[in-house]
This record gives sequence, C-alpha cells and structure tokens, in this order.
Amino acid sequence: MASAVGADVNHALSADELAAFQRDGFIGPFDVYDAEDMERELRAMRPKLIDSRQGVYHQGDALSGTTNLASYDRHLDVGFLARHVTRPEIVDRVTSVIGADALCWRTEFFPKYPGDEGTDWHQADNFANVGKHPQIVWPEDAGFGGALTVWTAFTDATIENGCLQFIPGSHRTMNYDENKVIEYDADRINQSVKNGVRRGFYGYDYRQLQKDPDWHPDESQARSMVMRQGQAIMFWSTLMHASHPHSGLTDQMRLGFTARYVPTAVQVYPAQDTLAEYGVEVSLDQWGCVLVSGEDAYHHNRLVDRTVGGEPFEKRSA
Repeated sequence: MASAVGADVNHALSADELAAFQRDGFIGPFDVYDAEDMERELRAMRPKLIDSRQGVYHQGDALSGTTNLASYDRHLDVGFLARHVTRPEIVDRVTSVIGADALCWRTEFFPKYPGDEGTDWHQADNFANVGKHPQIVWPEDAGFGGALTVWTAFTDATIENGCLQFIPGSHRTMNYDENKVIEYDADRINQSVKNGVRRGFYGYDYRQLQKDPDWHPDESQARSMVMRQGQAIMFWSTLMHASHPHSGLTDQMRLGFTARYVPTAVQVYPAQDTLAEYGVEVSLDQWGCVLVSGEDAYHHNRLVDRTVGGEPFEKRSA
C-alpha cells in the first residue's frame, strides 16, 4: 500500500532524471498513491473540504465566489493534506533540486468541472501576477526565481477532463512581467476563446502580463500530461503551463492539488500581513511555512510545526 512508505526508502532523482528535469523543467508523472488509496482518502476528506470554516482563510468574502481563497493552504487544517505535503515520494524529489533545507509555502486545489474552460498559458516567478506584491523573493545573488510545484491528481486527469499541458524547456525564459497590472473581472470566467481553445485564468486575462503583446506561445510544442488518480508531476513554476478545457463528456470533475516548495533562503510574503487575489483580501495571521526537510538557518519566514488542529508535520531528515 503506497500510504505506508518507510523512512528508509529514498525517492531522490537519479542523475539522469535530474538532467532531464533541468532540460525540460518537469519530471513525471510518478506514483504517490495507489488509485484505490487516493479514492478512499478523497472520499473521507470531502466533508472537510466542503466545510472550509477551519481553513486559515475562512474570513468573510473568502468563503464565496467563483474562485475561493478559502481552499488555499488546506494542508494547515486537513490532516491528510498535512501528511501529503511531507510525503517522501514528494519531498525527496523536491530536495534533489532545491537542496536539503526546504519549505512548503503554499497549497491550492484546482478543480475543473464539466464545461469549465482550460487555464491560460502562464508562468510564475515571484507570484505577484494576480496579487499586489511579490509573494516569494529569492536572494539577490541567486540569479533565479520561481517555486517547485508538485501537482497531484486526486482524480484521473485526461485530455477530455482538463489535464495539464507543458511546453518543455520553456522555464528558462520568462515571457511575462508579473509586475504589470492585470485586471480582475469575474465576468470573463468561461467566456474567452484563445487560439481556438476556451481558455481563461479565473477572471484574469494572463495575456495582459506579456512582455511582448504580439507574442504567442508555440502550442505546437505543447505536451499533455495525462495522469491517473494518485500520480503527481513536479515542475518549475516558471515552466509554460496551461490546461485543457473540461469537455463535459463526463459528469465527473477533475481535481488537482498543488504543493509549492522553495529553499529556506527564500522570503515568503515579505512585509505582507494579507493575501490579496481574485478580488478578495484575507489575513495571513494563521498562515505559516512548513519545514519539510533539513533546517532553517535564515529565519526569514514564519514557520508552523503543526496544523491548526494540533497534528504535527513530519519533517524529512536531511
């Protein structure tokens, strides 16, 4: 059973896998759970997901709307998700790339319901894209940015129900300026067609951030990331990525869950006490990074060592 992995099992990337990751900007899919285990965990978790009052962003307007900030960072209150972000199958691969001292700074659910549009092609470097401020800041001498994203298929992800798309190798060049102004308009949702495909960005038009307004992604290079339930894929947030629309050929939703990781040297939400996205602003009072491996010698960020319900996070030994 995949949910009982021993601490002596190491899932670090091999030299060949690391070289492929550096070339392409992603690795996977790889197995995290058996499909049966994932389905059982999802069924048990659904009541907690529906009732978001225990979430750290449960305030006011965050509980309503098409995009729900209350679904962010549910690893801080849901036990299964707290264990998920620290699983060796994930953390060992993450630390192969960013080093032994690693933080999980955010998680998000990405549901796609029958008839939903696909997600725009986009990249994220400092994650200021739809917020007010840079959300992560690497050291000045790093010469790098972005976060490692691990996207886990909580349900099957197919072309028909909206699986991810990647453009391999595109993580080396940022085509967007996240500091430009991007306007939120809920009326845009499910209303846009781009290059013949229904695509949007949760009420934003990501094209507003393009450095060159006349540039278009080379979709001929795109690869569709079909995944079975319980598999995951790891990629740089700077990789050009999108998703197919949900065709509506099935009445089943597609559900993905992302966990985002950075080295402890990175500052998260610097000088911010609120998170503002999708027309909503919430307090960060209950938020904190989770140290999933190694040590934090920098002390840049607020850390939490247990969920709001008191369940400790398991740290992977360096």
